[in-house]
Amino acid sequence: MEGKTMSELTKSDEYRQWIVSIKDRVQASQIKAAVSVNREMLALYWFLGEQIIEKQAAGRWGDKFVDQMSKDLRTEFPDVKGFSRRNLLYMRRWVTFWQDAEAIVQQAAAQNQAIVQQVAAQFPATPFQLVFLIPWGHNLLLLDKFKVPADALFYVQKTIENNWSRAVLTHQIESGLHLREGQAIHNFEATLPKPESDLARQLLRDPYNFDFLTLTEQHNERELEDGLIEHLTKFLLELGAGFAFVGRQYKITVDGDEYSIDLLFYHLRLHCYVVIELKVEKFKPEYAGKLNFYVSAVDTQVRTEADGPTIGILICKSKSDIKVEYSLRDLTKPIGVSEYQITENLPEQFRSSIPSIEQIVAELGDWEGE
Repeated sequence: MEGKTMSELTKSDEYRQWIVSIKDRVQASQIKAAVSVNREMLALYWFLGEQIIEKQAAGRWGDKFVDQMSKDLRTEFPDVKGFSRRNLLYMRRWVTFWQDAEAIVQQAAAQNQAIVQQVAAQFPATPFQLVFLIPWGHNLLLLDKFKVPADALFYVQKTIENNWSRAVLTHQIESGLHLREGQAIHNFEATLPKPESDLARQLLRDPYNFDFLTLTEQHNERELEDGLIEHLTKFLLELGAGFAFVGRQYKITVDGDEYSIDLLFYHLRLHCYVVIELKVEKFKPEYAGKLNFYVSAVDTQVRTEADGPTIGILICKSKSDIKVEYSLRDLTKPIGVSEYQITENLPEQFRSSIPSIEQIVAELGDWEGE
């Protein structure tokens, strides 16, 4: 039997499916290779940082030896990046930064055993494997942004969990995510079992940062909602990883009356619907009651047996924590209440000059040293 011609092969469903599977395997291999190379490089950088610290502590050659070390390494390995004096000093600083925080890093590693086990067999037995799992450019960004290792470690873990690019990591740092995550008032402990209650708490931020919006000072709820949908990509970034948009002004009918939910999402990790209501005013107790009603309706009409309990998030212009606590205390549905902030109201003529998250990601590449 004669073989098929090229044109016949390309039209064959069997061949097309087979070549797609081959491409997927090649791509997966490339990704694994890139990750492995990054880890090997960071392990080397850690070793070099330790060596520099050791020699300087011994006081044998003084600080000037780093200049000679850089020159010798670049001469011997001209095709290898990362041996500039600046980068060698970053290695020393990197090791010192994390060694000073060994206790908190060990605790974090214990909480991320599945991740640590992936690299433990490949690298020296240190409590610092977590920082080997993010690119060098990310590590340098954290060194430049933080003096407190606990704050930096928060972003190391988030980067690993969410596979953040350096541009996204920069955005999250500048928005103060570590100060906002899990800070909203909620009743999750009373309405959800563990560990769902802990995961749901991590969904909430207080305040939500809507600085990507350009609204008038006296904006109404529809203008706020329109702005969030117009910038849905940035809104999803602010909400956090795992949110999938379902609809706006989502219609539900209860006993013949129609109601509209401001925004409905589905959370891919918690496997549940998330109802978000927006208020441009200060929190009022009746807002919690209405959101409880919407969550009950979604639980009854939309949720399936495969879904977890629906969660409600109320985002207000401002709130009294005591009033929120009283309002949520006896509600049976899991609800959290946060504020939102908009600190930049730019004139229309300047809006086009603000780069989008996508543009920033496209323009910035990972810095791998000089």
